[in-house]
Amino acid sequence: MTLHLRGVFLPDETERDAWLVDGRLTFDRPSGAADTIATGGWVVPGFVDAHCHVGLSPMGHEPDPVGQARQARLDRDAGALLLRDAGSPVDNRSVQAREDLPRLIRAGRHIARPKRYIRDLGIEVEPEDLVAEVERQVAAGDGWVKIAADWIDRSIGDLAPVWPDDVLKAAIGRAHELGARVAAHVFGEDALPGLLAAGLDSIEHGTGLTDDLIELAAASGAAVVPTLINIDNNPSIAAGAEAKFPVYAAHMRALFSTSRDRIRHAWDAGIPVYTGTDAGGSLPHGLIRDEIRALIGAGIPQPDVIAQASWRGREWLGLPGLDEGAFADLVVFDTDPRVDLSALFDPQRIVLRGNVVA
Repeated sequence: MTLHLRGVFLPDETERDAWLVDGRLTFDRPSGAADTIATGGWVVPGFVDAHCHVGLSPMGHEPDPVGQARQARLDRDAGALLLRDAGSPVDNRSVQAREDLPRLIRAGRHIARPKRYIRDLGIEVEPEDLVAEVERQVAAGDGWVKIAADWIDRSIGDLAPVWPDDVLKAAIGRAHELGARVAAHVFGEDALPGLLAAGLDSIEHGTGLTDDLIELAAASGAAVVPTLINIDNNPSIAAGAEAKFPVYAAHMRALFSTSRDRIRHAWDAGIPVYTGTDAGGSLPHGLIRDEIRALIGAGIPQPDVIAQASWRGREWLGLPGLDEGAFADLVVFDTDPRVDLSALFDPQRIVLRGNVVA
């Protein structure tokens, strides 16, 4: 069935008619009848949750495709029609087989070091095996690899880098040779110089981005996915560690207290900042709008946050926006979401693969 809509298309701000045919968008009227689904409003490419974990929940692993579909549906109904899974302990390819669920770009499993990450979450290897594991996870994913790059070192009682710099350089270089990009979990400051020197593509969390490191990151071309709504859990993490690891606890509180300023400074320095919720760990799915709101609250201009969360985020992950022949993945709002943030919470239509899903 052919569908029709009319609205102001972003980012070009042109009011026009469009038709949805076989899951694609066209601005050339096709022959035959069409059902009209919207006759006004603002049309935005579907939002991007660039850091989530389908198959992981606050209650543990979710290997059941029914449960994974439930998670992805929460994201979809919040307007996130493209997900980058930043590492999952279970096979979540069932989501990719469903026409009614968001598009999913997978990073395989986290690569971690024994006793230096969340137990049973990632593949654990020693430094001498990191390159080989990167090769395996490149083969298992969709063009991304996820490395856990810093974590508490109990021998010193504080955050510390997980991998030697030379090993990171070899591993990230190998991923690039194989056509994949690398994302790294990194909370603190000390792991960032080695990661950036090695050519890291995506800094996950990035609370350790001091001004000098922001300069390095801007020069390197890396992006940041700060997951601010998950960083809000840092104080509770610190409280749980206080008795045994007081230095680590103080460090985590300090990273939280400066997180908004550091992300705003990163943006001001020209570093791309994309939206990611870290859903599936301590947070449920479906919170992309909360992350958008948090980034705006950090001081990044609202029009830029909407762009990064939508057409720019899609471009970063290799998908088109609302172009002729592009995927018909879009959200229609009554008002311009770059101006009216409340619009995000009351979409007129959500369309995925050319079908109205919400």
